[in-house]
Amino acid sequence: MPIKLSLLMCIESDGYKKNMKYSTLFIGGCRSGKSRHAVQMADAWPTRHKWFLATCVPQDNEMRERVRYHQQERGPDWQTLQEPIELANAITRCAQVDDIVLVDCLTLWVSNLMLDGNEDTDIYQRIDQLCRLLSAPPCPIVLVSNEVGAGIVPENALARRYRDLVGRTNQQVAAACSQVIWMVAGIPVTIKKAQMVS
Repeated sequence: MPIKLSLLMCIESDGYKKNMKYSTLFIGGCRSGKSRHAVQMADAWPTRHKWFLATCVPQDNEMRERVRYHQQERGPDWQTLQEPIELANAITRCAQVDDIVLVDCLTLWVSNLMLDGNEDTDIYQRIDQLCRLLSAPPCPIVLVSNEVGAGIVPENALARRYRDLVGRTNQQVAAACSQVIWMVAGIPVTIKKAQMVS
């Protein structure tokens, strides 16, 4: 069943309406359809304001063009906020009762934290801060992340550090989120299902 249709069916249930504030993680490989399905989920939500929280800061023309394409693809209903570092604080600023926030993506966020000179312990604290927010979200939150642990062990220490930090982030965020959807070749596979209120 397409993710947009299944979400609409859930939204229409009385039990779901009582539990509108919950968090969803989309995770998968590159070009697996994560962002597209995350946007579809958010578009199906009955809310007035849709926030796209981008962790990417374009550094070259190719990236700027990619960002411009995705903004046009999302349409005029979306408001975009770029925040490469202070992710939890940015979500809190955007969140209102009738809002939904989409974060794309966690892997770039971890990269930004590393490039900003943060030690692993500092990054752990930021992950913990984000997960506390996801455990009791102020509004529906949808997050996108890449699975980086399915390949070979990187040959250099920096790449291994990045893999380890992203892997830790993905595990903690998945544990904190209400539901987790694994994307494979454009097909959403729910691996953690949100519990509906009866």
